[in-house]
Amino acid sequence: MTTESDPSYPAHWEADVVLRDGGTARIRPITAEDAGRLVSFYEQVSDESKYYRFFAPYPRLSDRDVHRFTHHDHVDRVGLAATIGGEFIATVRFDRIGPDGRPASAPADEAEVAFLVQDAHQGRGVASALLEHIGAVARERGIRRFAAEVLPANSKMIKVFTDVGYQQKRSFEDGAVRLTLDLEPTAESLAVQRAREQRAEARSVQRLLAPGSVAVIGVSRSGGGVGAAALRNLRDTGFHGHLYAVNEAASADLLDGVRAFRTVADIGAPVDLAVVAVPADRVPDAVRACGEHGVQGLVVLSAGYGESGPAGLQRQRELVRQVRSYGMRLIGPNAFGVINTAADVELNASLAPTPASARGRIGLFTQSGAIGIALLSGLLRRGEGLSSFVSAGNRADVSGNDILQYWYDDDSTDVALMYLETLGNPRKFTRLARRTAAVKPVVVARGGRHTPAGHVVPGTRLPESTVSELLRQAGVIRVDTVTELVDVGLLLAGQPLPAGPRVAILGNSESLGVLTYDACLTRGLRPLPPLDLTTAATPQDFRTALADALASPDCDAVVVTAIPWVGENAPADDLASALRDAVAEHPGKPVAVVHVELGALAEALSTAAGTVAPRPANAITPTAPAATTPPSPTAPAPTSPVAGIPLTPPPPPGAPRQADTPATAHPATRPGTAGEGRIPAYPAAERAVRAVAEAVRYAQWRRSLADAGQVPEYEDIDEAGAATQLAALLAGPADSAITLDEADAITLLARYGIRVLPTLPAPDAGAAVRAARTLGYPVALKTTAPHLRHRADLGGVRLALTAEAELRRAYDELTEALGKPAELLPVVQAMVPRGVDTVVRSVIDPTAGAVLSFGLAGVPSELLGDTAHRLVPATDRDAAALLRSIRAAPLLFGWRGSDPVDTPALEELLLRLSRLVHDHPEVIGVSLEPVVVATEGLSVLSATVRVARPPVRTDLGPRTLPSY
Repeated sequence: MTTESDPSYPAHWEADVVLRDGGTARIRPITAEDAGRLVSFYEQVSDESKYYRFFAPYPRLSDRDVHRFTHHDHVDRVGLAATIGGEFIATVRFDRIGPDGRPASAPADEAEVAFLVQDAHQGRGVASALLEHIGAVARERGIRRFAAEVLPANSKMIKVFTDVGYQQKRSFEDGAVRLTLDLEPTAESLAVQRAREQRAEARSVQRLLAPGSVAVIGVSRSGGGVGAAALRNLRDTGFHGHLYAVNEAASADLLDGVRAFRTVADIGAPVDLAVVAVPADRVPDAVRACGEHGVQGLVVLSAGYGESGPAGLQRQRELVRQVRSYGMRLIGPNAFGVINTAADVELNASLAPTPASARGRIGLFTQSGAIGIALLSGLLRRGEGLSSFVSAGNRADVSGNDILQYWYDDDSTDVALMYLETLGNPRKFTRLARRTAAVKPVVVARGGRHTPAGHVVPGTRLPESTVSELLRQAGVIRVDTVTELVDVGLLLAGQPLPAGPRVAILGNSESLGVLTYDACLTRGLRPLPPLDLTTAATPQDFRTALADALASPDCDAVVVTAIPWVGENAPADDLASALRDAVAEHPGKPVAVVHVELGALAEALSTAAGTVAPRPANAITPTAPAATTPPSPTAPAPTSPVAGIPLTPPPPPGAPRQADTPATAHPATRPGTAGEGRIPAYPAAERAVRAVAEAVRYAQWRRSLADAGQVPEYEDIDEAGAATQLAALLAGPADSAITLDEADAITLLARYGIRVLPTLPAPDAGAAVRAARTLGYPVALKTTAPHLRHRADLGGVRLALTAEAELRRAYDELTEALGKPAELLPVVQAMVPRGVDTVVRSVIDPTAGAVLSFGLAGVPSELLGDTAHRLVPATDRDAAALLRSIRAAPLLFGWRGSDPVDTPALEELLLRLSRLVHDHPEVIGVSLEPVVVATEGLSVLSATVRVARPPVRTDLGPRTLPSY
């Protein structure tokens, strides 16, 4: 739709959504141009559905009805439609009403709402999606309650209202059920919304990865080219569904042994997935043919889109719009393809060179085809198989977030590996990663960390080390290279998680053992003294030593080192069998092998077969608790649960629950999977230890979920008032970010209980004296010019001025030394109790999302970089840990006999700021500097707030797909 004929048309209400069955629909406002669509839609609705809507037989709409239902002011009368292929499949409208139930205008805050869904699309979750969006529109227009009347027999619509999670009242009046819904979001409504989002997006990916039929469009008759390669992979890997080749010039019934057709329409049977491999200028015709045939999803291998420049990016946007108009989802363009090794699917719709990946327990997502080839080859070479593989190319539609939704409750995937270059919606990614990591490891390598000029991958604002730490806080195992991605994935896919950081080291080389010991210390592990079995050690010696280490309560993981034997060689298979036997005898602890010039051993271990049955890789093994490092007496950290207790947090209400019990078979020993009984082997000690260290950190994070803390509620927060203020501040035409003036910043922060100490301007000495009398002595005199702000070292601040003469003298000295008052912009501020000067900030980072930061003011944070960060929204435990994470934290807790400051007040400030930034994505930056924390209470002396229109995609509000 366009706004040319209706300047008031709210284009920001348009959204693409994923429905319950995995298809998509577009939600948009209804306009006067939709009269014909509305009539056509109504004609396709059954008489029963019409009766439920109007409480009487209503076979057709009158001209007056059509006018009423297509003419809205978008304030008191609003109508939304769900469309597929440009045609209506459902509508919803609300009319603002007063206390008497009659039409009204603002400030009336109640509206009557009604739905109508075409019978062919009922049961797809269309009404639930429309309710989310019409509810968000209503809140935007100042409506706080919906009223609805539903016939008792209309059980489907009653369920839509009662299942949404809003607080509601229900009564029976005049033969109808009357429902009143409070539109204020609740924890339950948010949980319901996210559970529905997960099911819908996971289903949409499942339809792409488990199709019943596939058509490859663009198969050359010569057998060369991308389309023919994809067709051969599908054919040769034994795809279980129907397979078709499409070539507009096909003259034979078969192409490469596969039934061939000139067009998709000629196939004459349903097609679930189409693989498109035609030039970019012919892709729109292929998409149109697929949409008209009812294809559910596309994998577009064709290049020439966003990766090729502005014209290609525009072509990509048009592609996404076209695909979604037919209710389809898209992998690509410029994709490398997809693989699903499930025994009942065996789909290889990719360009991966043969041999194809074996069946395994690792899910793999990449944006780069080249990296995808490297990862597939690396896993195959080391004996590990895949459950699924998606190389999304430009990820114009299906992204890593969608794949995480699918993997979350995919029983075939135990470990998720991801190579990412960008995060389109970082808030959503960290939320989904945190939830998925609670039940299975998520390992991420990220490209574009140091972006060269002209490269399409955007850079980040925060240091890379900070971004890595923030992702780890969400449970993500962050690695730097593709090699490390494979190394860590191998260990997590085949071994249980360690209960602590204690590592036993044994092998037949003292030097290699020492190297391993040093690597453990470097990675923060606690290695035991290496056990040297000497170069004369036999496979039985290895077995005995490994069994003893695994049985010992003093270690949590074992690294075995092996070098070639001198003289008579023991077969690698014998050593591999000995190690497997020891693990089978004492399961429950991870084992990694370091081999030097023993390629045969690595191969034997990677292809090992047996009936090993340790605990599952995604469970935490109960063993003797590891000794822990005592907390610093000056900075007491929150206590952690005892190591070794298997913990999995419950999913949100309505979300599927992931099984995670001791009885679960180890992933590597499930029938029909690659790497059965496999022990991961590494050619260098540093690589093995890195993998073990990541497993230790991840296991510690999993245990910490038992007491992850809460995001507190504060009764004095005025969320609605803040939203109204921000809307007014951003109502102008400017699209760029703006910095609020002092008054607006103080008002906004005050709505969240953050009080900023006021300042009074002092353009001359007389004004300074009057300001001091207003505030009361003692006062501070300071400059606010940008080049002198927060620079006490330059003499721009004079403190504890107790009398008029002292203030005038300080004013004269200040202006004589630094410049004219018009340049310095001096202000007067009341003095506050002495304490520790700190800095509290929040920024939006394109990789990590909203971030909360803390440090001490001045040299520690500015020169030494001693600043700690947490993801937003922060919990009470996050706030407590944030204070204790900086190196200068002892200064807050009574260092060298000083009085401890009021850290509870500081934690509350952090939590309030976190709530502000989380609740309002318009707030893109806040700096509170300095925050003086005294022994009792704190004072915020200065605040800077930057705001901008919220991005098209946030992780708040109703469900929506990325828009183009």
